[in-house]
Amino acid sequence: MQTEDIAVYLESRRALIEQALAQAIPADWSVNNRLKESAMYSLSAGGKRLRPILVLAAAEAVSGEAAAAGLAMPFAVAVEMVHTYSLIHDDLPAMDNDDYRRGMPTNHKVFGEATAILAGDGLLTHAFYVATQAEALGVPAHRTLAAVRDLARLAGLPGMVGGQADDMEGEQGITSIEQLEHIHLHKTSDLIACSLRIGGHAAGASDAQLEALQCFGTNVGLAFQIQDDILDITGDQDKLGKPVGSDERQGKVTYPYLIGLDESRRRVASLTEAAIGAVRAAGLADCRRLEQIAQYLVYRDN
Repeated sequence: MQTEDIAVYLESRRALIEQALAQAIPADWSVNNRLKESAMYSLSAGGKRLRPILVLAAAEAVSGEAAAAGLAMPFAVAVEMVHTYSLIHDDLPAMDNDDYRRGMPTNHKVFGEATAILAGDGLLTHAFYVATQAEALGVPAHRTLAAVRDLARLAGLPGMVGGQADDMEGEQGITSIEQLEHIHLHKTSDLIACSLRIGGHAAGASDAQLEALQCFGTNVGLAFQIQDDILDITGDQDKLGKPVGSDERQGKVTYPYLIGLDESRRRVASLTEAAIGAVRAAGLADCRRLEQIAQYLVYRDN
């Protein structure tokens, strides 16, 4: 598999994902216009598209062929829909009460709370419809089912949603790094780990390879969160698209708050090393792209 520059790779995969997202709701479906507009407002708001890119990259790593990304695209779209619904709901007044997301007014600020809730509900539900379309592209039915099962579990009660609930309960009472890590392992890492697993399913990964991909995703997800906390202190506001120091102003407990910047940076490096080690030992056809992505996330500035 040809390995172009990582920035070129990420942009090329992001463009493919954007195209697929734009077509994800069938044009011949009769859908309430305002509901569809609200859903697409957030779904098309840009961002890194990290999770769907990892779906594609995992499939390519297992098969060694770039063509595997085509088989995995329904799973990639599904993951991004789940991620987007979670952001819509997180921004609501009952949750984080945010006015802006990626430099744009949050969904409920544009469409109202009721429509924003329904748009999130719609994206979550539609994600599972989209994921099942992988079978029509050639992913065996039992692997499509396994991917849907993983998405429901890791995005749901024991995964991302459970992590969000833990975060809400613990916002004022987190006193240890273990408590903080537990929250982010579920709130952030589980959906990233899910992205790696379902990409693996699309390409026919073995059980051992699926476990290695999940390990990669869990470690990368936690490193990603810690790096976010670091950038909130040291980053450039123009590159981040949000004011720096917002965590401190909002009284959030973060990794630098608990263990300091230097130890936080060491944690990022250690987690990245563990992630790369997992996929190197997994017998994948070509894990170089995953390694590049892990390193890229460590050194990102936004």
